[in-house]
Amino acid sequence: MNREDAINLLKKYNQEEFHIRHALTVENVMKYFARKNGYDEEFWGLVGLLHDIDFEKYPEEHCKKAPELLQEINAEPEMVHAICSHAYGICSDVKPEHEMEKILFATDELTGLIWAAAKMRPSHSTKDMEVSSLKKKFKDKKFAAGCSRDTIREGAEKLGWEIDKLFEETILAMRESEDKIEEEMKTI
Repeated sequence: MNREDAINLLKKYNQEEFHIRHALTVENVMKYFARKNGYDEEFWGLVGLLHDIDFEKYPEEHCKKAPELLQEINAEPEMVHAICSHAYGICSDVKPEHEMEKILFATDELTGLIWAAAKMRPSHSTKDMEVSSLKKKFKDKKFAAGCSRDTIREGAEKLGWEIDKLFEETILAMRESEDKIEEEMKTI
């Protein structure tokens, strides 16, 4: 499987700009963490890109429909497991076990919170965002209420990280890829 196949599958089941942007964001966040930890960044990126493959069209079957859709591109069992584990305890009973799966679990909701916080900034960007300002938004339960703070906390715990480290690293990952994602969104 290659990225072109993955993008085509993503676009087949996702048309909303929000979902495509989220997929690209998580792809790049996963690549950042793979690179930083010495793993295959292309594989981790594809997992991030396709993690919500079934969410837009099949929200009631999220993570249950994914294995069927991923068969269309002959996804490896490791990829299917990782994708299904990202919503563990929410709509999936597949537990995140590998470091990649734990990072996906921890950063999926967090990328949404960071993006929402960035849109509120005068710059509309992560480039000038600090952990302290994200912590304020995190504590405000009404802000980006759909982003589960419990899942984010649990993700940091699964990784054995302080929440500040998870915030800082995820902001850095998003900052690094923000311009690239903007350019790609123009072509999708």
